Amino acid sequence: MVDADGFRPNVGIILTNESGLLFWGRRVGQDAWQFPQGGIKQNETPREALFRELYEEVGLGPEHVEVTGWTRGWLRYRLPSRYVRRKCNPVCIGQKQIWYMLRFTGDESDVALDRVEKPEFDTWRWVSYWHPLSEVIFFKRGVYRRALRELEHLVPLTEFARRDSPRRRPRRRPGSVADQPRRPLSPV
Repeated sequence: MVDADGFRPNVGIILTNESGLLFWGRRVGQDAWQFPQGGIKQNETPREALFRELYEEVGLGPEHVEVTGWTRGWLRYRLPSRYVRRKCNPVCIGQKQIWYMLRFTGDESDVALDRVEKPEFDTWRWVSYWHPLSEVIFFKRGVYRRALRELEHLVPLTEFARRDSPRRRPRRRPGSVADQPRRPLSPV
């Protein structure tokens, strides 16, 4: 399912433990790490997609987590042109995502990456809150940063979890160039 602008609706899942560390999964057969995420099917709500993807990718059900929040709206990223499948119809130029923050309430032994025939991840680990920005594939980095910043207040971050905190940009004065509306991106 791709919207009229070429973006595939998707959910992103940030799963945190009691220490404020985040679940970080390695994609099967690759040296590529990411949060669990996946497409929203036709006639499926984002919340339904959240729990389906959580089960498919991490092996957890609603009884293992508490939903503590989600992003206010869609966060988008564009795929680099080399990843766009131009022969598909409709052409998908990127993803638009609702990101959910979940608190893990189960036991680590509940995590099972192999509950489905084709698993997404082959291993996982807990990482500090800002670590994913240094390791996720480059074209997802912006959407990860926006999701982590928007949902940060929902996580009790310990000093260990705060490691790798990105430098904040200095505040700008009202009326500065940064406050001016930007021109919309032209379609690909």
